[in-house]
Amino acid sequence: MLKKFIKKITGIQAIEDMKVEAEAAAVEAVKVAAKAKAEAEAAKLEEETAKLTPKDRATAQGMPYVTVLDTHVNKDNIKNGFFELDWNDLFIVQLKQAGYGFDGDPDEEIVDRWFRDIVKGMLEEEGLDPNRGAGYINVVPISQGKSEVS
Repeated sequence: MLKKFIKKITGIQAIEDMKVEAEAAAVEAVKVAAKAKAEAEAAKLEEETAKLTPKDRATAQGMPYVTVLDTHVNKDNIKNGFFELDWNDLFIVQLKQAGYGFDGDPDEEIVDRWFRDIVKGMLEEEGLDPNRGAGYINVVPISQGKSEVS
């Protein structure tokens, strides 16, 4: 008790109280700085992700990706045309797991098997004969992960 009284009248207690407050303020400042840094990193990641193509974004997220880039119909023969498809490696893995291909099969052949099933299913849904004569399917690799299907 006497020690407390001496600290109070000499001003030592006030200095100790200011030290405790300063330490608490420093801890709070560190927390605020860490939160600001985390928010800045999250914003930077979001900005970088927004710049990615849908294919790159899916790949970065570990998701399979396939899309139709373009479709073309032959003006002279409506039975002929092609779809330009784009996919990532994870889509190929998914197709292999579903039984459309094996290691060593060209990606274009694996996608072709899948695409044929899709088309066959669409025809069957509409009550059409999937084995009817409708031209042929030709797969032309364009670049890594892209093909023209006609």
